[in-house]
Amino acid sequence: MEGSERENGRLSSMESVESRWVFQNEESSGIANGEDEDDNDGNESLLSSRNGIGLDSDDDDVDNAEQRLIRTGPRIDSFDVEALEVPGAQRNDFEDVSLGRTIVMAFQALGFVFGDVGTSPLYTFSVMFSKAPAKGNEDVLGALSLVLYTLILIPLIKYVLIVLWANDDGEGGTFALYSLICRHAKVSLLPNQLPSDARISSFRLKVPSAELERSLRLKERLETSLTLKKLILMLVLAGTSMVIADGVVTPAMSVMSAVGGLRVGVPGVKQDQVVMISIAFLVVLFSVQRYGTSKVGIVVGPALFIWFCSLAGIGIYNLVKYDTRVLKAFNPVYIYYFFKRNSTKAWYSLGGCLLCVTGSEAMFADLCYFSVRSVQLTFLFVVLPCLLLGYLGQAAYLMENHADTTQAFFSSIPSGAFWPVFLIANIAALIASRTMTTATFSCIKQSTALGCFPRLKIIHTSRKFMGQIYIPVMNWFLLGASLVLVCTISNMYEIGNAYGIAELGVMMMTTILVTLVMLLIWQINIIIVLSFAAIFLGLELTFFSSVLWGISDGSWIILVFAIVMFLIMYIWNYGSKLKYETEVKQKMSMDLLRELGPNLGTVRAPGIGLLYNELAKGIPAIFGHFLTTLPAVHSMIIFVCIKYVPVPVVPQSERFLFRRVCAKSYHIFRCVAR
Repeated sequence: MEGSERENGRLSSMESVESRWVFQNEESSGIANGEDEDDNDGNESLLSSRNGIGLDSDDDDVDNAEQRLIRTGPRIDSFDVEALEVPGAQRNDFEDVSLGRTIVMAFQALGFVFGDVGTSPLYTFSVMFSKAPAKGNEDVLGALSLVLYTLILIPLIKYVLIVLWANDDGEGGTFALYSLICRHAKVSLLPNQLPSDARISSFRLKVPSAELERSLRLKERLETSLTLKKLILMLVLAGTSMVIADGVVTPAMSVMSAVGGLRVGVPGVKQDQVVMISIAFLVVLFSVQRYGTSKVGIVVGPALFIWFCSLAGIGIYNLVKYDTRVLKAFNPVYIYYFFKRNSTKAWYSLGGCLLCVTGSEAMFADLCYFSVRSVQLTFLFVVLPCLLLGYLGQAAYLMENHADTTQAFFSSIPSGAFWPVFLIANIAALIASRTMTTATFSCIKQSTALGCFPRLKIIHTSRKFMGQIYIPVMNWFLLGASLVLVCTISNMYEIGNAYGIAELGVMMMTTILVTLVMLLIWQINIIIVLSFAAIFLGLELTFFSSVLWGISDGSWIILVFAIVMFLIMYIWNYGSKLKYETEVKQKMSMDLLRELGPNLGTVRAPGIGLLYNELAKGIPAIFGHFLTTLPAVHSMIIFVCIKYVPVPVVPQSERFLFRRVCAKSYHIFRCVAR
């Protein structure tokens, strides 16, 4: 009794503690129905019919009225009380993470989020100078300056300081941005939204501001234009297809570039042997993916830490031994000299320069595995300093060895440390390959929830954080695609170009969607928004023009792969929309049920019947089929609908909505599990 009293006290306190911002017309529509948070599903009940509320009033556009934000407390329906007692529900956020836990997650993030960008020194200069050979020290300084400022602009300024804050309550990636936009504007093409969705406390609307009027105009434009809705969806699907393509190219590029170091240590090794060893490594890599982020993260974190320390150590050694003049590359004028000396070849080399920031998108896409703070701290205090020292050291070596650009990294390693560094480089490459694989799992999960991907088996690898997942089918699919890519394009430079296409595709989609988030949700100054879009979209389009020029060398395969994935997701979304619309058109009439009476024209046998369907409101057509073919139905019928809403996690108190569909004597209810 005492426990139940405490629970009841906690429930009553919840109603008075929290408050939030809602649109006034939404709130007033809920009050007008005469029930607390009636969801307008009350129009299914006899009471609402007597009140003059017509059928399907839930589909009315509540935004037609003048909109004004007001503050209100949370609504807890009395029918939801039992849902509060559901055990084992976990929160998917990191708000209560302690400092110690943040440090541990930062260590794990080192292995899972930054493995990709951490192994970029293995191949960046090699690919750059394969397109624009170094003829003098100024070419080396120019290439280094390009790399330094690309690292500062894209991973640091764009992702760490801006894009990471556009997360959807801890979820990252293109579909998380789409979910965030869907929460603030009705842009989803699937017509199953209800006003009650917007009253979930996770819907955190912005407090009124000077930019609110502009935001509401944009919201209205997005909601009324079918073309814009389709365009946003296509941008999201294009970005997601590029993430999946990235998940194919990353393992191939990382592993082949690391194993390729054998040709420096053992001159007799042939390229075919490098390919075979890479294939074996890839099979091992994808086989251990199922053990989960937390378990493997504890193991691979120290390995990546040693790798980053090795990068910094080799960089400092080469700086001291060869030439400290490379520090002049922080002067951006050397970029101008580089283009002046090499013109078209320098433009070609931009595709290689981009490889220094591969994995930047993983910082955002892998947010469901780690907190924003842990990712930011790791990048600022470990990853970026070590990368800068690593590139500076390689450039210092190349200042005196212009001919050693084929394997610039391995050639710059001191002879006594070659084999230990080669070993840790291969371990780092294997770890790096997991980065985009885990990001791909996250994107697939989000796209499935929004009806854009076939439903696959998802295994949760952590009891504490529900975002840490493993998808077996996608894991083996990515392995197969990576093996095909390695066998088809065995040249590291061609794979590098394919890598650039996949990486830039998702980067550009992220820039566009974050710009939309700035306008619609953040509501910041228009000059800041335009500056962000112009600088980063312009930069990425410049890089993209460079990699597209080399598409005929075999990297077109990855573009075709991305297009196929795009078509799969678009067709699945179209089919889901068509299926739902068909169910809505064929649903049973309430008048028919009233004519049949409480017995529904058949025998009501004792018991509870659960009927699963995807309709958020209305009587599914399959129920009419049951009434005509079955000799009896249960005395209590519950229509169960599992409904995804555009929030990462629905609070426990709001996960289940129970509604009476007809009069009490019918004993027909609806349960919406959100």
